[in-house]
Amino acid sequence: MSNTEKKELSGCRDMLSCRQVLNLLTMLGFMLNYALRVNLTIAIVAMVHPDVHSPPRYVSKLNALQNYDNATIISNSTITTKTITTTTQPPPTNDDNDYFPWDSYQTNFVLGSFFWGYILTELPGGRLAELIGGRRVFGYSMLWASLLTLITPLAAHISYIMLIVVRVVLGFMLGATWPAIHPVAAVWIPPMERSKFMSNMMASSLGAAITMPVCGYFISVWSWPSVFYLTGGVGLLWSICWFAFVYETPATHPRISSEERREIEEAIGNSTSKKRPSYVPWSDLFTSGPVWAIIITHGLSVFGFFTVVNQLPTFMDQILHFDIKQNGIYSSLPYLGKYIMAFSSSCFADYLLQRGKLSTTATRKVFTAFALISPGMLMIAQVFLGRDAAWSVTIFTLALFTHGAVTAGYLGNGLDIAPNFSGTIFGLANTLSSFGGFLSTWMVGALTYDDKSYHQWQIVFGILACTYISSAIVYIIMGSGELQPWNNPPERHRKSIASAEEGELLQKEKPIVIEKVFK
Repeated sequence: MSNTEKKELSGCRDMLSCRQVLNLLTMLGFMLNYALRVNLTIAIVAMVHPDVHSPPRYVSKLNALQNYDNATIISNSTITTKTITTTTQPPPTNDDNDYFPWDSYQTNFVLGSFFWGYILTELPGGRLAELIGGRRVFGYSMLWASLLTLITPLAAHISYIMLIVVRVVLGFMLGATWPAIHPVAAVWIPPMERSKFMSNMMASSLGAAITMPVCGYFISVWSWPSVFYLTGGVGLLWSICWFAFVYETPATHPRISSEERREIEEAIGNSTSKKRPSYVPWSDLFTSGPVWAIIITHGLSVFGFFTVVNQLPTFMDQILHFDIKQNGIYSSLPYLGKYIMAFSSSCFADYLLQRGKLSTTATRKVFTAFALISPGMLMIAQVFLGRDAAWSVTIFTLALFTHGAVTAGYLGNGLDIAPNFSGTIFGLANTLSSFGGFLSTWMVGALTYDDKSYHQWQIVFGILACTYISSAIVYIIMGSGELQPWNNPPERHRKSIASAEEGELLQKEKPIVIEKVFK
């Protein structure tokens, strides 16, 4: 290595530690992770208006009728001689060829198809990351997801089925990213800093907060395909940076200082095996109460979150009648609040653990209870106050704001109880939550297909209140922060190795014994 290169590497170490670079790229990665996911939830409002269930040519005729003398348009499409009566706003401005004739079921089917692929790779992705490393699983999944995002407009124009296929494969790729980051944290992040690191996962909310208004602006200026080109292009750029600056372990990083490497390895100690376990102790894992506490709590909690993520723009369009720019801005506020809470609560949790103010178990339960009971109560308030735009935006913002505290609660709990299998545990939890994601889109589609009134949305909010509060109760009863004894299982092949070594020894000693006998 030349002197110039050494100086450059030294300069990099002086500016940012390798852990700080990992934190930064992980945060940006999860921001883009949700940008690649939620871009469709805002774009679909412009792709097909909820009140238009006709082919694009019929939409063109309705738009032409708007310019007819004394003609007015209303959503029930009751047409008289020179008057067309309507009850809501006309479809948003868009190019005629960019409208798609999808009804409420079809629209929600497209949104829900993401979870078909997403659910398939949660558990395999987590286990694969434990075996080959989270850097590769996380990085390549994001790379392919970015490429799929770039071709989404083309797929939509080819056919409705092609768009569904692209969304399914997109979900397949992104499904592996969430459990893959846990094995990364297990080898890179000291136990007392893990809550703060896990808050990077909630940067997904920050990504949604930025994506929503940006998508709204891009749609209003360049039409809906532009949002897919933007998010996909940025995703490709991030992938290049990830593979250039992130490595599997501190020991394999070429630019890490000896001080930082020693600090990390001493802090982690023996809780994370340097040699990855060759098998999962499934019987111990599936009979563990703390594991089921994480799985059930995460499934119920994310059901509520996914419902808001996928349906908030639709609710604001159908009930609050925001235009596309307002929709993007107001839809982003809850996500921004969630990230602020995620980061601040995680820093506070790490402080409590470092100072010994609370045990790990108590810390996880307190923050989980706060993060889930609060939005549950706010959804009850939404049932009664949600018709008012100001109240509705405030309630959704507060609900997702408080929900961000899960990063200090159950979200990183797998790293407490079994860091060697944290990817597998989170993969199981996210598999259940993926069912919830698909179920939420089906539920809203079924409830609002024939009746898009606020009364139907009240039913949705009531269901969300029950799931949020139930998830908190489950974790309070079953959750734990103690390291489980099955985290370091004995290797199954040790006996066979020992037997082989004994056999070799006998073979060596055999001639000596025979020789002695004959003498």
